[in-house]
Parts: sequence; C-alpha cells; structure tokens
Amino acid sequence: MSKEKRLIYLDNSATTRQADEVTDLMADVARNTFGNPSSLYSLGMDAEKVVENARKTFAKTISADPSCVIFNSGGTEGDNTVLREVAHARRHQGKHIIVSSVEHPAVLECCGRLEQDGYRVTKIGVDSLCHLNMDELADAIDDETTLISVMAVNNEVGTIMPIRDIVKLAHEKAGKPDRSSGILVHTDAVQGYGKVDLSVKGENDPDFLTVSAHKFHGPKGVGALAVKKGTLIPALILGGGQERGYRSGTENVPGIAGMGKAAELAYSDMKNGSPAMHECRSRLLGILKDQVKDILINSPEDETGADSVLNVSFLGVRGEVLLHVLEEDGIYVSTGSACSSNHKGQSHVLRAMGRSPKEIEGAVRFSFSRYSDPADMDFVADRVKAEVERFRKLGSFR
Repeated sequence: MSKEKRLIYLDNSATTRQADEVTDLMADVARNTFGNPSSLYSLGMDAEKVVENARKTFAKTISADPSCVIFNSGGTEGDNTVLREVAHARRHQGKHIIVSSVEHPAVLECCGRLEQDGYRVTKIGVDSLCHLNMDELADAIDDETTLISVMAVNNEVGTIMPIRDIVKLAHEKAGKPDRSSGILVHTDAVQGYGKVDLSVKGENDPDFLTVSAHKFHGPKGVGALAVKKGTLIPALILGGGQERGYRSGTENVPGIAGMGKAAELAYSDMKNGSPAMHECRSRLLGILKDQVKDILINSPEDETGADSVLNVSFLGVRGEVLLHVLEEDGIYVSTGSACSSNHKGQSHVLRAMGRSPKEIEGAVRFSFSRYSDPADMDFVADRVKAEVERFRKLGSFR
C-alpha cells in the first residue's frame, strides 16, 4: 500500500481550509433552516435569526453595532462598493481619491475605472519593506480629496499599515472627523481580519472595512462590509432592499452562518495571540536565514509585520519553479497574490518596494494559519534549502 502523501498547506493568504465547525453548521443550516429570511412565516423568521446572530457575532469582533454590518459576496464586492459609491456620492465635494501603490487589484482596478470616468487617483508609495510613505500621503491630500483607501495588512508581504494614523491625518487635513463632508477612510481588511486589531467604532477607526470569510476559515463567496455608524453611502446592488437596503438579493444564509462561526473562532484565536502562526513564521524565518544563503527577506521582521505572512526572495532561483517542486513534497506555497495570478507581469507590490526583476522572480510567499504546525517548518526549510541549492547548481536562473 502506498504511503499517504504529506500535505503542508502554506498558502493561507490565498484561501484557508474551512473549519470543521463551520462546515458542520453550514450543513445543518442548509438542511434545516432553508427558508427565505424575508418571508413572514416561521421558517423564514428562523433563517432571519441565523443571519442576525451571525451579524451580531461578527460585529462584536470589530467593536461595531450590528446595524453597521452588511453581508455581501466578499472583499472584492466590498472594495468596489466603497470606492465607486463614495466617489459618486461625493463628486460634488471633489473627485480625488488616494490609495496606496500596493493595494489589491480589487482596489487598483476599480480606481482605473474611476480614472476613465474623470476622477483623479493618487497612489502613495512605500519603502523597501512596504511601509506607507506618510509624508507623501500628507502632501497628496487636498481640498478635493474625498476618500483614502489603504489595506490593513499587505497580502503579499504582510506589512501592517498604520490605519488609525491615516484616519487621524485625514481628520486633521479635513479640519474635523465630519462624515457628511470630510475625508472618508476605507481599509481592505481581507488579510488583516483575525490577525490585527480592527474596529469601526472609535474616532480614529476607518469609516469602512471589508473582509472575506474564506481568508479566516469560513466559506468562499461570502464576506462583509462594515460601515461606521453615521456614515451613509448609496447601494451598489439594487432590488428587494435586503441588508437594510445596502445590498439587495436573497441572503446566503448557510454562508453567512458559516462566516459568523468562523469570525467567532478567529476572534478567540487572536485574543490568544495566534500562537501557531507566530511560531511557524518565527521558526521558518530563523532556519532560512541561518541555513540558506543569498536570500532577501521581503517581509518586515519586527512588529510591523503580521505573523500570517513571510515573503522571501531566493536569489538565483525562479519562485514559480520552486513552488512546483515543493508541491511534489506536499508543500503548498505561492509566488504572490492568487487574485491576480491571471495577470501577466511581476508583482506590483515588490516592484513598488524597489525590488529588482530578478529579486521579484525569486520571491516565494509562505502564509500561515492557526492550523499550521510549527513542527512542519523543519521539513519545509529542509526541502526549500535542498531545492534552492539544486537549482543554483543547475544554473536555472538565466
């Protein structure tokens, strides 16, 4: 009998394994609570209770009022909703939007469309470890600026962005935190949720926050947009008026239930300091630095780097080739964002960080979750070292 293949999944920034508790709950809801939440009879009201319980659970994790949470299909929809609808609603105030140069394609592609429609978009640069240039941001804000959108944690290298400092700066530039006429701030928190402290409640918290459930062991195709109380934007999807009129369409009740359970589990893990992610990253980083020559650590090694991501360039090796040979050993990693894998060209994030084409070509992203096993990191490092040395001897990097 052949030995079962080992599986070490280290591409959790692309998606995560759905938690068993989530799967069990979703199956139960799909089987037994299948009514339409908008129906007036008991089966529909039971489904509505499932949705509202999940809303309360998620809202608690970001210190928000449940009425501020809008369920949707995920981060891409949330990002597009905020960018397009704020731009449209505030166009009388100004047509200037500011984003970072390292945003997810859901933000950058949407900004490209807005530019075609006559809006002005400024992209703020980052340093060699993806820290946002705050002086450049301050200089970019002007009287026509209506929205700033910066991700909470970068999806390729794990740099934690100073969202509350950005909000504070926006308020200072606008004169006061006036959400009816001031500068609004959005954060794509798809990679940050469950890893860093997030809220839409305090004065220096963002006005909008978007998440995707499948990034924290929930189901694919469901997410949420959290809107700070008192902030109003038009709906992107019109119809039956579900989700308090912000997002029409019959709710994905099993998916929302699963997201609520996943949020509960993620919140508990974060309060405990996410020990598995922290130990995996620290252990793998230490071994690679000690045993593999000619590497470049693209992720911050201090507190400005999230425990969930470690990006390393192996000079003299193609990251894509290394990815495939590691897969043969049951190790799954990536070379960058899965959401832009169909786009030709090298990582816009590493390019913005000043990496050379060869450094970008050798980059590999390891991303961890609470299910990652620190004991596996020795095996991962051993296989990486062996394959890197083999490819360098072969001279594959030409």
